[in-house]
Amino acid sequence: MAHPIIFDTDPGVDDAQAIAIALAHPDIDLLGMTTTFGNVNITTATHNALLLAELADRQIPVAQGAAAPLVKPRHPAPTHIHGDNGLGNIALPEVQGRADPRSAAQFIVDTVNARPGEVSLVAVGPLGNLAAALQLDPALIDKVKQVIVMGGSIREGGNVTPVAEANIFNDPHAAARVLTAGWPLVMVGLDVTHRCVLGPDQMARIEAGQGRLGQVLAGSYAFYRDFYQQMLDIDGCCPHDSCALAWLVRPELFTTQRGHLGVATLGLAEGQTLFAPQGRGFIEERWSRTPLADVCLGVDGDAVVEWITDTLA
Repeated sequence: MAHPIIFDTDPGVDDAQAIAIALAHPDIDLLGMTTTFGNVNITTATHNALLLAELADRQIPVAQGAAAPLVKPRHPAPTHIHGDNGLGNIALPEVQGRADPRSAAQFIVDTVNARPGEVSLVAVGPLGNLAAALQLDPALIDKVKQVIVMGGSIREGGNVTPVAEANIFNDPHAAARVLTAGWPLVMVGLDVTHRCVLGPDQMARIEAGQGRLGQVLAGSYAFYRDFYQQMLDIDGCCPHDSCALAWLVRPELFTTQRGHLGVATLGLAEGQTLFAPQGRGFIEERWSRTPLADVCLGVDGDAVVEWITDTLA
């Protein structure tokens, strides 16, 4: 069964890996990409999205979106993780195509309204584009098939603060809007993405199977791998964004829990995702007032990495 999706992204080394999957997998119908700041600035994000599709010999609409958070100042891009160009500072060819003239939010609204009940939004960066789309058309919550957010953390702790994951921290006000909107939503966060490690042998298979795109994936992976060796003492990388697509196609590889999500937008806990399991009582009801959502808390990490590798090799 084909899954029509819009991929909302800030490419980004792990975004590039996920984009390759979205372009290659026979059960994923990539209707378009929308870009946001995050791993890189917005101009670079759009450039990279266009380039990655062209390297796969595909013409995919790319609509440029959020350049900064809704409220807070924008933090500098994490060049020590993804490189100055988002793809490990490797040399890149020129881009031939141009972005769609519509904003990312308008592209989301138009695409979902053209196919109500069919389109999944897969968001793997800060969530400003989805928040803006909800502002344009609040009825989207009843028109999307599902929303898959790669971001957040419940039990794992944070990766940019002691408690916050990068995508949520970069725009916590947008995240609060998106995670509590009431549409069918699953959060694929650090609790599961940190259980998946894409090793050098698997990347060698991917490089061999992906032609020109494979060369970019492998080159950027080398830079990313160095970061993970220093930070988490692993030989490989966590393919965070690809895990969102693994959930889309292979949800049986994950275990989830249903409950109420919230996001801290101020103070030391800024960007923390809060989760109150369905039916569990707390001292007050305020943590259980948001609409229900699903959160991934367990995963067969080896099986996810095998699925990624098989898809791209």
